[in-house]
Amino acid sequence: MNKYLSLVKFSHTIFALPFALVGYFIGLASTHQTFDILLLLKVVLCMVFARNAAMAFNRYLDRDIDSKNDRTVTREIPAGAIAPKQALLFVIINCVFFIIVTYFINSLAFFLSPIALLVVLGYSFTKRFTSLCHFVLGVGLSLAPIGAYISVTGQFGLIPVLYGMAVLFWVSGFDIIYALQDEDFDHKNGLHSIPVMLGKNRALVLSNILHLFTAVIILYSGFLMSEQFAELQYLHWIGAGVFITFLIYQHTLVKPNDLSKINLAFFTTNGMASVAFGILLILDLIT
Repeated sequence: MNKYLSLVKFSHTIFALPFALVGYFIGLASTHQTFDILLLLKVVLCMVFARNAAMAFNRYLDRDIDSKNDRTVTREIPAGAIAPKQALLFVIINCVFFIIVTYFINSLAFFLSPIALLVVLGYSFTKRFTSLCHFVLGVGLSLAPIGAYISVTGQFGLIPVLYGMAVLFWVSGFDIIYALQDEDFDHKNGLHSIPVMLGKNRALVLSNILHLFTAVIILYSGFLMSEQFAELQYLHWIGAGVFITFLIYQHTLVKPNDLSKINLAFFTTNGMASVAFGILLILDLIT
């Protein structure tokens, strides 16, 4: 089991899961429904199954590429810890479980489930033909708050869609930062990315711009939240402030000529930003 958790980098679920929970609790507050632990469990399971499928498929599809890259050669498939067929079977099982769980949520979630899988699985092909691959990854993770809200309400909502857009720009921005470390390898092997297309300096500028968009959307969504839910106090504003502070901080860690703190910028700051934001906003909704 541990090797499969490592295969899908299960700890990275922390990026989008808080936004899925935000979508769930906004759905409850919007419809004045009571807390449903079974529905929450279904939402979390959908998040986990979809992400497991996406990550495992990415590792399966990239196994030959990973075997050539010194940074990724120790990953489970090129290292021989998991056979390609095992990884593909793991993908199929998670896809099936994802669709089954959506069936027991509501009809809209079920009918949209193949589209969601198409997006999250399709990302793995994109770096072979477009530098916009980072944005496709962002779209995949942006479905978390939207899908969770649909699970509760059976319909779309403006605020979760806006939070989905915030996730799109946030994830795209930090994935560009993460891709900086593979710029030379990607260029030599005909792979596409923003750093390959623009170079390190301009890629970092674009990442800054995307995170500026993220901050603006987070703040605007906060105003809409205050208007829609009059009982809100201040915690969601503190959460927005913490999230934006971490966005700014990660850009102080990475320089075009110094990528030594990429892991800190990529995982630690973004993970803390997402968790803090999710906890504070949800507390404001339920207290």
